[in-house]
Amino acid sequence: MALALSAVGLAVAPGATAATPCPSGAVCIREANGTVLTKNIFYRYGAHNLSNVTGVRVIVNNQTGGAGFQICKGYNGTNCYPVQRYVGEYAPYDFTPINSVVLVR
Repeated sequence: MALALSAVGLAVAPGATAATPCPSGAVCIREANGTVLTKNIFYRYGAHNLSNVTGVRVIVNNQTGGAGFQICKGYNGTNCYPVQRYVGEYAPYDFTPINSVVLVR
């Protein structure tokens, strides 16, 4: 079953596995080579500004309790796409125009 991020065209990658797992309770952005940099592991609710995250990446929601995330074109959680709550890995997406990620309850 594919769940699309309607506004951005992200969808769950069926059967995909991460080269580096995203820790439980976090949202992670994987590099093109499959690794997850410490700076791209987010645990706290709220906005997280991105630095040098460009090109095609995979976002992973490994939060618990129904928590979700938003990707945003602006810094500090502005100009965001709809909240996504699917737990797992999303299809690769071009993060070049994305400047922040917001974790929501």
